[in-house]
Amino acid sequence: MSITLEIGTQNYLDDLLCIKKHLSHMESLLNCYASYNLSEPSSKFGWTFFKLEFKSNFQISISEKFSDILAKYQYNDDAGKFTKFMSDYFAARGCNVKVNSIT
Repeated sequence: MSITLEIGTQNYLDDLLCIKKHLSHMESLLNCYASYNLSEPSSKFGWTFFKLEFKSNFQISISEKFSDILAKYQYNDDAGKFTKFMSDYFAARGCNVKVNSIT
């Protein structure tokens, strides 16, 4: 099952570049390429939203590589843990975005 995240930003171009840069780094680390899709953005109330869909192989590779970190999150489901991990991952790298899981 692939996870889709909704990304919210107030500075779309800068944050999109930041996300792409750090996802590219993650892909290189895990030897997974062309492993996510981005939707077209939509804007509301000063925020821009778009969807980030992970392909299964990339999501599984991230979950396996960072299983020790994911295990520390206090969520009952894997999707919640993965969403929180990606939110923290982007925040630690200067991407000023809000991340939510889409079910």
